Amino acid sequence: MRHGSRQVRIGPVAFWIVVGTLVVMGVWTVSTATYFAFRDDVLTRLIARQADMQFAYEDRIADLRAQVDRISSRQLLDQEQYEQKLDGILKRQATLEARSNALGSLPDPTVTGSTRPLTRSSAPAEPTPLKPSPINDTVIFVAPPDREARLESRVAPSTTRLAARTTTNGAYESALTRLQASLDRVEQRQNANLAAMEETFDSKARRIRGVLADLGVEAGKPPAPVRASAGIGGPFIPAKPSDAATFERQLYRISVAKAQVEHLTRRLSTIPVRAPMSGDLETSSGFGVRTDPFLGRPAMHSGLDFRGDTGEAARATAAGTVAHAGWSGGYGNMVEIDHGGGFATRYGHLSAIDVKVGQSVKIGQIVGRVGSTGRSTGPHLHYETRIDGDAVDPQRFLRAGIRLGNLN
Repeated sequence: MRHGSRQVRIGPVAFWIVVGTLVVMGVWTVSTATYFAFRDDVLTRLIARQADMQFAYEDRIADLRAQVDRISSRQLLDQEQYEQKLDGILKRQATLEARSNALGSLPDPTVTGSTRPLTRSSAPAEPTPLKPSPINDTVIFVAPPDREARLESRVAPSTTRLAARTTTNGAYESALTRLQASLDRVEQRQNANLAAMEETFDSKARRIRGVLADLGVEAGKPPAPVRASAGIGGPFIPAKPSDAATFERQLYRISVAKAQVEHLTRRLSTIPVRAPMSGDLETSSGFGVRTDPFLGRPAMHSGLDFRGDTGEAARATAAGTVAHAGWSGGYGNMVEIDHGGGFATRYGHLSAIDVKVGQSVKIGQIVGRVGSTGRSTGPHLHYETRIDGDAVDPQRFLRAGIRLGNLN
């Protein structure tokens, strides 16, 4: 290179510096041109990306809120169902307790006139009201730190609470099931007691009716007049069965059967079906025609002779009123009891008399002592049963008493 009269020489290093500078300036120029050319497009894309991220964030929030609402609604529904079930159990328990009280007020059908309550199964203790835990399912939102900004929830705490709630619900269901099973067992025992009680009353009524029919006694005939001191009465209002549940209807049937048994038992209390002496009875002479022990000729024996020791107690075979107490010819010392309805009994050859005329006597009460007064060959009790003044065989009534067993 010449410069004026001088020649300038450029070395290789300087050459490459100049070339590098030119290249850099060219690249910068191209980059700047490219930047300005595509800047609007890049900005548009960045804005769109940011908008997509915001929409995704809002959608995720909406989904999680819907999930919380579903969980809350489901838990509220579960709580309402538990409360309904618990309310049903409490009502059922109250019903069973009322039934137990009703059963306890009924008499023991195996003992006439008894008011001993039936053995009741222990009712389950009043259950503690079961309440589901309050709503506590909370979803916590945490923005991720990465540049993609994907939305995530803290799943672990929510899953733990859901598992705990499921376990609690299972415990509630198990407790409700156990309570229901316990109440079912109580109800079954009550129904069995009711059925057994009804059958016992019906069976007893059938036995008494059968015995009275064999004796020719009308079962529906009113019993002997009640003493004025008892003080009962009132208008007659027919009882009607209740239209309530099966338990009330069965209880009504039991009450009717009980009233029938009580009526039949009162009727039976005026029928001389008991033995006139305690222990095993030994008959020395039966009812009917026999050879008179004094004259040796056929004669009618109007009663039964029972062997006994002097002073042994003679007892009333039915409730009634003393119609005679004193000497009566061949009977010697004799007591006659009027049982009402045409029935009467006589106790002869007594060594002592323990009652007075007009006195009311109960079943089994001592009316005199065995002796040998009147036409008698030795200590014994002459016992007669009479219907409308006519002597009948006492064995019919004594056999009926054996069939009935102990009714008192």
